[in-house]
Amino acid sequence: MWHSIRAVLALATVLALTWVLNTRHGEVPPFGKFMSPYRGFWRNAEAAAALPAQQTLRLPGLQQPVQVRFDDKRVPHIFAQNDHDLYYAQGYLTAQDRLWQMDFVTHVAEGRLSEIVGPARLETDRFFRRMGLGFGARKSLKVMMADPTTRTVLTSYSAGVNAYIQSLTPASLPFEYKLLDYTPEPWQPLKCALLLKYMAFDLSGRSDDLRLSNALRKYGPAVVKDLFPGYPTREDPIVPVGTPLDFTPETVLPTPASFEAAMSNSTPQNEPDPELGSNNFAVSGARSASGFPLLANDPHLQLNLPSIWYQVQLSAPGVNVYGVTIPGAPTVIIGFNQEVAWGVTNVGADVLDWYQLKFKDDTRREYWHDGRWKPVRRVVEHIKVRGQPDRLDTVLYTHHGPIVYDKPEKPFLPQTPIRHAMRWTAHDGDNEVLAFYRLNRARTYQDYTTALTTYGSPAQNFIFASQQNDIAIWPNGRLPLKWPNQGKFVLDGTDPAYDWQGWIPQARNPHVRNPARGFVSSANQFPAGPDYPYYLGWDFASWERGHRINQRLARMTRVTPDSLRRLQNDNLGLNAQLMLPRLLALLPTAQLTPAERRTYDALRRWNYFYEAQAIGPGIFELWYNTLVKRLWTDDFGLAATGLEMRSPSRDRTNNLILREPNSPWIDDRRTPERETLPQLALASFRVASDSLTRKFGPLSEKWAWKNQKSTDILHLAQLPGFGHMDLDCGGGAGIVNATSERNGPSWRMVVALGPRVRAYGVFPGGQSGNPGSPAYDDLLETWRVGQLNELLFLRAPDEPHPRVRAAWTLER
Repeated sequence: MWHSIRAVLALATVLALTWVLNTRHGEVPPFGKFMSPYRGFWRNAEAAAALPAQQTLRLPGLQQPVQVRFDDKRVPHIFAQNDHDLYYAQGYLTAQDRLWQMDFVTHVAEGRLSEIVGPARLETDRFFRRMGLGFGARKSLKVMMADPTTRTVLTSYSAGVNAYIQSLTPASLPFEYKLLDYTPEPWQPLKCALLLKYMAFDLSGRSDDLRLSNALRKYGPAVVKDLFPGYPTREDPIVPVGTPLDFTPETVLPTPASFEAAMSNSTPQNEPDPELGSNNFAVSGARSASGFPLLANDPHLQLNLPSIWYQVQLSAPGVNVYGVTIPGAPTVIIGFNQEVAWGVTNVGADVLDWYQLKFKDDTRREYWHDGRWKPVRRVVEHIKVRGQPDRLDTVLYTHHGPIVYDKPEKPFLPQTPIRHAMRWTAHDGDNEVLAFYRLNRARTYQDYTTALTTYGSPAQNFIFASQQNDIAIWPNGRLPLKWPNQGKFVLDGTDPAYDWQGWIPQARNPHVRNPARGFVSSANQFPAGPDYPYYLGWDFASWERGHRINQRLARMTRVTPDSLRRLQNDNLGLNAQLMLPRLLALLPTAQLTPAERRTYDALRRWNYFYEAQAIGPGIFELWYNTLVKRLWTDDFGLAATGLEMRSPSRDRTNNLILREPNSPWIDDRRTPERETLPQLALASFRVASDSLTRKFGPLSEKWAWKNQKSTDILHLAQLPGFGHMDLDCGGGAGIVNATSERNGPSWRMVVALGPRVRAYGVFPGGQSGNPGSPAYDDLLETWRVGQLNELLFLRAPDEPHPRVRAAWTLER
């Protein structure tokens, strides 16, 4: 009897343990599955020589055989005989390396993270749905699927991704699926559109309308015009001032009288209510050593593993292009072919506005606009939550767009106003895929300008160079036609004069071709000067990166690819060069302790370069930022004012420090004493010196900038142990080499056009998304030290080259 009881208990224990180890409990993964030697994470380990040198894959849906060559960096070079097979193969091979990444990001964009990780991400899901990323993606998808070319691209790419998904077994699932205990769903063209909308959110999905409106309410128009001017005193615009227009501008829309009244000294009624950048530059053949143009691009984004970008070569009749794409998006987004090269940086124009609404009653089913009540469209969002019942969330839409928050609650992003409708270019349907499809096949300047006509969002500075010795740049995208300052503040949602009145014609977007100075460039600064006839916005990136790039390009002659690589890695801090002498002069040196004097002397010896080993950058950045915070927190900080407001720009702040020692803004209104600029400078200097001493000990090489900045590249899902911490590298925010704590050059590329194009590039990671693969991060060290790999551009699949490591055939 006892033996029977023990047997039953043992069996029950085994069954219970089996259930516990193979079932997810809250956010704890099923470790039995995860650790299984047959299907667990061990199966994702990959030897250095794991890529088969020869292989034939039989894939349903291909029309003709496709030849694929892999080089020593594991970049696939795809040679197809038609567009369908080209993008089918791109989808299959991208999924082979990056399936989890592309699947995860589209879940984020569509507001579906709770399906994977449970209720912890419910508010994230609500926010992205309420921002309308899915709404905009479906509108763009309708446009793209109506075009036969892009319909082929999207359906073929999706079929290729699905062919790979269908080949997976529990053992071969990517590591993250095993850890998070879910499986991939079929890929659809909508997911490609969602990726583009997520990029639009990342680059244009934030607005300071609420914060500026609160400042206007608190301080009035005179202060706002002074502290938040429409154009900075230091600027080096993308299209140089004085560039002749090649069009006749139409009459600029007049500012409504009601807006002028709100900007009077009466109290305004609209009361309810970080640094990503990029560089690109191209030099003409007249300035280059080869006599042909060169082009460089380094988009600055958050640094993650797997890397944001994926390298690929795509070749078929009419196209042979190399570059990078976002995993999950077909075509090449930044790249080159034999005749042209192109790149992108973010424009940063004001393309998102908020409208204050007047509802008929608390049911919020009608709103007042243009003299009548109009119906509110109600959309029920069905949110699946892992381990819990589904949630229903009703989102209200007006003709402007979604009301992101229709009830009082704490917003996901604090600058989001309550009971306001959002108008955003990402909600409009455009065909960005067709733009890149055409850029991939471009041969001339005219091909390039034609490609840009279908590009909508996020607006980008498209730089271009051709073998025909053209260089050009167009800040391009769907840019709303506005009256001056429209959207700088929250707008009146009842008056149609405040609605967007159309679009700036694409041909009239700012642009310049073959300028006399022999180069074009952008670094997210103002697209054009005050002489440009249309309003694009009032707040763009500070002038330092753009000015430093232009400063160096203007001095260059006989430019080589390495000249541009060195410029991408330039570490001079123009803000420090401008402001440090003034800050040092403000310090009452007699009041410094011996330790503070040593810190002061170290700063005096510093040459303004943000090198990894330099001591000066860490001291200056802490000192300057502490001083700026002390200047503005009492006037614009949430804790001090109770209002969400932003501080004045760096340009305006620097002018105050340099030229306005008696400004009333210097005094901290929270204290009875009247502070002076030297007092604030000394107090801020002591904070910086004391902070570094507490962190690293007395002044020594431990104060090196690399230790203070501490650049980290984290796993996309922030899984501990799958990223790289404390990278030893220079650069920083506002510097050409914009490598900061978590952001930086996500892809560096230099292209030398000529009879035989040559190109160089690197991103901080590797081709594979598998942490168990050597190709997960094998490019990181090259990126860290500022070097580039030569990019292998094959003219034919049978072209012999020592860097070719594998030859695959894909066929039915």
